Amino acid sequence: MKKYECDVCGYIYDPENGDPENGITAGTTFENIPDDWACPLCGVGKDEFSAKD
Repeated sequence: MKKYECDVCGYIYDPENGDPENGITAGTTFENIPDDWACPLCGVGKDEFSAKD
């Protein structure tokens, strides 16, 4: 599964880990995260993330 990086602060969303503190279970792809989810470090929306190679 592809990882995504916050363009603002550099936080890496790794679908293998999810974001359990914010209700995103491990194994959740970035595309399946709710649209109102925000970066847990800086608070920007999903539109501020870019796919990592």
